Formats: sequence, C-alpha cells, structure tokens
Amino acid sequence: MKTLSFSDVRMGDQLPSLDVEITAKLITASAIATRDYQDVHHDQDAARALGSPNIFMNILTSNGYVGRFVTDWTGSTGQLKKVAIQLGAPNYPGDTMTMSGEVVAVNEDNKSVELKVVGKNKLGNHVVGHVVVSLP
Repeated sequence: MKTLSFSDVRMGDQLPSLDVEITAKLITASAIATRDYQDVHHDQDAARALGSPNIFMNILTSNGYVGRFVTDWTGSTGQLKKVAIQLGAPNYPGDTMTMSGEVVAVNEDNKSVELKVVGKNKLGNHVVGHVVVSLP
C-alpha cells in the first residue's frame, strides 16, 4: 500500500477521483451499521410519504465516505484531524457519487494538509467537506 508523506503534497494538488455506486443495499446496510434506524433510509413507502422519491443515504455514511476518500489518498500513515461536512442533494439508489478533492492549504508547523472534498451525483453536490489530515 502506498503512503503519502508531507513533502509529497503541494497546494492545488488534486486527489484521484472515486466513484461510489449508490444502491438500496448500500443505503440500508450502512444505515443499520451506523445504528440509524430512521425509516427514510430503509422503507421506500415511508420515504415517499415524506416527499422523497426513494430511500436516501444517511449523513454518517456520507461522512464515512469522505474519510475513506482522504485516507485512500494518504495511505495508512495519514491521520484525520478534522472532518466537517455539509449535505446537499440526496444520494438515491441508482446514483453514482463521484468524489473529488483538492489541497487548499499546507501547514508546515504541524505537517497537516487541508482539503476541500466534494461528492457529486446527478442532482448536484451531495456532500461538501473540509478535511484536515496530518502526514509524516
């Protein structure tokens, strides 16, 4: 497995994109795994009764994908120090969420890197995140 070091990173670097296929199984299983039993994440009729066309991904799963996306880039030595996200367009079954990221700041003092991360689907931005990660 590759590992990224602080000296390898420059402002403006783009992270390799990641496509996540959104399925009903992924939405339901990840909601259960995060102990989020809200019916809109597993019951299509309940989601529709609240005005949604289908079940949709929960915030904890979106947050997990942001973390995974960054640590896939850094390798095993990257340490997430801060993850702050905002949700936008829902992820529905049949969507593909494409994750992208950019280095927006490099801090020499503590060898940390600040990233802007975006997960986008056909409706727009599903998640926008600000992530701080430290590197060796």
